Parts: sequence; structure tokens; C-alpha cells
Amino acid sequence: MSMPRERRRFDTRTPEEKEFEQRVVDLRRVTRVTAGGKRMRFRAAVLVGDGKGRIGFGLGKGADVAAATAKASRKARKTLLTIPMIKETIPHKIRAKYGAAVIMMKPAPRGTGIKAGGPMRAVFELAGLSNVVGKILGTTKNKVNIIRATLGAIEQLKPVTTSQ
Repeated sequence: MSMPRERRRFDTRTPEEKEFEQRVVDLRRVTRVTAGGKRMRFRAAVLVGDGKGRIGFGLGKGADVAAATAKASRKARKTLLTIPMIKETIPHKIRAKYGAAVIMMKPAPRGTGIKAGGPMRAVFELAGLSNVVGKILGTTKNKVNIIRATLGAIEQLKPVTTSQ
């Protein structure tokens, strides 16, 4: 089935060409207990990034995995952040906290690569940061809170101004 006529005229992208890469970082089965019993649903946490300094995060719930992932992806595209990058790294060291998740990020020289674990690595890869060091300092294993702390730190990054 082809696209409607009006849509085809304005859509210049090819179907294979995608603006954002997405990654499901957490997928859980959640339960709502009602008088009639337990209702199972799925919760998906999705990161989207363009590899050029833009990153977004979304949580979605749905009756099946595909619906939850689609909702989370749509929310992630609506909450895009732009990272002030300098030569594929961040401008300065920063520390952030979200709930029990405490993270630290610092710039690294060219050739270092991404030195970070878990969900922080996914954020850096999708954002296009290739030389950065990240450390999870809190005692939590909650991936969603670690991602939110990382994105909070990214929001606090100050862009470098060049003085002449």
C-alpha cells in the first residue's frame, strides 16, 4: 500500500533514511492489581539520538511490547536535548543527581573513547559523544534514574564561548 497522495508530495526522505537512531534501554512487565485480578502491561524506556549532539528519552506503557516501544519513541522525539559539544566531547566536568542515582561526567582527550557503563554509554553513543568519561556513583541500579541523571547533567552543561 502506498502513501496518500498529499503525504507523498512533501515527504522527501527515503524509507531507509532515518533521522534518529533509537535504542530500548529498559523493558519491564508491570502489573496493575484490580478487583478482577492482575492486569499485565509493558513499560519501555527508549533513547533516541541523531549522533550529532541531539538526544531524547521517553517512557511508554502499552498492552504489548511494540505499543510500549512506539509510545516511548514518540515521547523521546518530543523531548530532544542539544549537547554543547567540543571536538566530540563535553565542555567541562559535571556531577548530577536524580533520586538515588548520582553520576559524574568529564571530558576526555581525543582517542580515549567512551569510558562509561550501562545506560550512560547508550546516551553517549546515541548523542555522538566519542571521547567522554562517565561514572555512576550512586548505589542504584535503576536504569531510568541513571538516564535521567545523565540527561540532567547534559542540560546543565554550559556552552563554551570563544572570546576574541
